[in-house]
Amino acid sequence: MAETGGGLIPQKLQDGFIGLTKPLIKVLSKWDIHPNTVTVVGVITTACAAVVLFLGHIRWGGLLILLGGLCDIVDGTLARYTDKATRFGAFFDSTVDRYTEFIIFFGIAAFFLLNSNYWSLVAVFFALCGSLMVSYTRARAEGLGFEAKMGLLQRPERILIIGLGALVHPIALKFAIWFVAFFANYTAVQRIIYVYKQDVK
Repeated sequence: MAETGGGLIPQKLQDGFIGLTKPLIKVLSKWDIHPNTVTVVGVITTACAAVVLFLGHIRWGGLLILLGGLCDIVDGTLARYTDKATRFGAFFDSTVDRYTEFIIFFGIAAFFLLNSNYWSLVAVFFALCGSLMVSYTRARAEGLGFEAKMGLLQRPERILIIGLGALVHPIALKFAIWFVAFFANYTAVQRIIYVYKQDVK
C-alpha cells in the first residue's frame, strides 16, 4: 500500500505489520512468485469478496477484503525484496488498487440494495467518491510537483475499517461505510489544503 504519512494507522504500526509478513515474503521469493502475480491474486480475492457480500455472507466478505488488502501490502514489499520494483509495477499496482476499491464498494452496495438499506447506499456512494478523490488529489498534486501523501484516512485505513466492519457484524459494516464516507472526503480536503500551503510559500 503506497499511501503513507499522517494516517489513522501510525507509521510504526504499519512498519511493524510489514515486518510480520517477512516470512511470507521469503517464501514467495523462494518460489520465484512475481509481485504482479500477487497483485492479480489480490484483485481476484477482492472479486470473490464482492460475490460473497452479494450473497449475504458478510463476515466471509470481510475476511476476503482483508486478505485482498494483505496482497496489496505483500506485492510492493516483495518487489523491493526481490529487486523487481519497476515503474510499470508501481503504475500497475496503483491502477489495480482503484479497481479493487470499485469492486469492494460494488459488493457492499449490492448487499445494501438487496436488504433495502437505501441510506447506506448513499453512504457507499460518498465513500467511493471520497476514496477516488483521495487518490486523485495525490496523483494530480504529484504531477504538478507537489507532495500530497499525507491525510487521515488513506487506503490502508479504508480497507482495514471496511474489512473489520464486515467481519464483525452488518451493523458494524454500516458504521464503517459512514465513517469512510465522511473521513475519506475529509482526507481529500486535507490534501487540497496541504497543496495550497505548498504553493503559497
